[in-house]
Amino acid sequence: MSAEKSAGEFFDEGHSCTRAVLQATGGSTNQELLAATAGFSCGIGKSGCLCGAITGGIMALGLKWRADRSADLMSAFKDTFQTTCCRGLSKNHVWGSEEHHANCRKITVTTAGIVEDLLLDAK
Repeated sequence: MSAEKSAGEFFDEGHSCTRAVLQATGGSTNQELLAATAGFSCGIGKSGCLCGAITGGIMALGLKWRADRSADLMSAFKDTFQTTCCRGLSKNHVWGSEEHHANCRKITVTTAGIVEDLLLDAK
């Protein structure tokens, strides 16, 4: 199953963007590590700053000994969405609305795909 599909399923089960990306791409089932993702959603502590999907991706890259690709993730994310800020990514949606949720799901799935590509790239 692709990381995008897995991330979408984890997100649909009610997991945060951070956890969905980490679990789909890092493969972790460590409950303490997965629990640690809770504070990163909604732009880190609901501050609207760095998107939690990016944080989950960077955690996954680190777990797979590919932290050297973190800047590539940031760049690819920004190229795709124009910003890395949760507040900016969500500005066109009422927070908590169905549209907001769908937007976050799309970002989560796309980020998982980017991370998967970075992990598979031998660069």
